Amino acid sequence: MILVRTAARPAPRPRAVVVEPGRAVEQCLHCDARKHSVCNAIPALDLDRLATTAVSMNVESGRAFIREGDPAEHFFNVTAGCAKLFKLLPDGRRQITGFAGVGTFLGLAVSATYAFSAEALEPMKVCRFSRAKLRALLDDFPAMEQRLLEVASNELVAAQEQMLLLGRKTARERIASFLIARAALPSNCLASEPELAQVITLPMTRADIADYLGLTIETVSRSLTRFKAEGLIEIPAAGEIAIRDSAALTRMAAGAGP
Repeated sequence: MILVRTAARPAPRPRAVVVEPGRAVEQCLHCDARKHSVCNAIPALDLDRLATTAVSMNVESGRAFIREGDPAEHFFNVTAGCAKLFKLLPDGRRQITGFAGVGTFLGLAVSATYAFSAEALEPMKVCRFSRAKLRALLDDFPAMEQRLLEVASNELVAAQEQMLLLGRKTARERIASFLIARAALPSNCLASEPELAQVITLPMTRADIADYLGLTIETVSRSLTRFKAEGLIEIPAAGEIAIRDSAALTRMAAGAGP
């Protein structure tokens, strides 16, 4: 496992945006993240309750909106952008544990403090819910509580998959798994023409990918270059991967390919 050393430095808190109730309901109605998140458990007619419970926040690239060890007083729903999730050692070393995109619900802490930090990889928007207000909302909308239980279950499955990835998979299998997982995200949809390749956006750096996969940056770069030479992917621009052979990558990710 590769650990990246980072200098510890304080950062200003992200800016909360207070929105008028009527406008907040309109934002909820037209929110692109709603169909992918726990918020879709609340009927459109009751969105005023959701809108008055949430506080919209803008988070600049490079800013943290969750800090490991801070009191776990809020939950966060990502409505735009992507964040990296990581844990820190006392000497400043960092291990990335995941990436949170549109529709991801964060902060389901079982303790009084957050167990990880979340930092924006690009300009983001998140909705912040206080624990007390969300608890009241869940009492009135059991379907949302059920969705949160599903989120928690999915996080357990993802943690098991990450253990398998780091413990048993080869470098090529890890990178193939990462690409297939990114391709399955709501923000990485297929182009309008079925025969066109799927394009994945990668707001994270290759150093972030290497840290997440337990590899070196050189290994990640060499593997992507080899995938391109084998016709599995194309790299049309910085921060983009076009998948040319998803079936082969899926087999490789499962350990059944070369």
